[in-house]
Amino acid sequence: MIKYPNGQKFIFTQKAHKKSAQDISFSSANRGMSLEEDINLSNEYYLGAGALLIIKRPTPIHVSKVDYSHGAKIVNAFFEKQSTTDYNGVFRGKYIDFEAKSTKNRSSFPLSNITSHQIKHLKNVIKFGGIAFFIIEFAYHDQVFLLDASYVIDFYENGKRKSIPFTTVCEKGTQIKRGFNPRLDYLPALEEKYFNE
Repeated sequence: MIKYPNGQKFIFTQKAHKKSAQDISFSSANRGMSLEEDINLSNEYYLGAGALLIIKRPTPIHVSKVDYSHGAKIVNAFFEKQSTTDYNGVFRGKYIDFEAKSTKNRSSFPLSNITSHQIKHLKNVIKFGGIAFFIIEFAYHDQVFLLDASYVIDFYENGKRKSIPFTTVCEKGTQIKRGFNPRLDYLPALEEKYFNE
C-alpha cells in the first residue's frame, strides 16, 4: 500500500493515470508554452531566493463580448496592440528585457519567429543602457541558449539568411542548463554574458 507523507492512502484511478494525445502533443504552441512555463517557474524561484526580479508581460487584449449567463466568460476579444517582448525586470540594478522563442527546426532558428516591433523595442532597450537578449530553445536538440539581442538584431536587419544556423547559436550563445529548481537556470548564463568582469 502506498501512502502520501500526510498518511493518506493513494487511490489509483484510470483518469489520473491516462493522458490523452492532446495532453502530450508536441505542437509548436505547446512547446512555446512549456518554455514559458519553465521560465515562469524559474523566475518565481529566483525571486524567492532574492536573486532576480523578472516578470512576464501580459498580452494586451480588448474584451468586446462577455457572457454573464454562467459567471463572467469572455466570448470575444482581440489584441489591442502589438506586444513587445515576453519578459522584463531588474538584476543588479540593470534593466533586463528578453524574448523567449522555441523552434522544432533542427538546423536553424527562423527569423520569422521575430516581429519587427520586437526588434525595434529591443534596439531601444539597448540604446537606453538596458540588457536585451533572447532565450532560444531548440526542441529537437533539447538545448536552450541565451543569445544577445544585438547579435539577433544585426542578423535580422543585415543577414543574408532568413534564419540563424544552430551552429552559430551554439557558438555565439550561452547554453542554459535545465534542472529541477530552477527548472531553466538562465541566471548563470546572464551573469557570464553581461556581468563577468
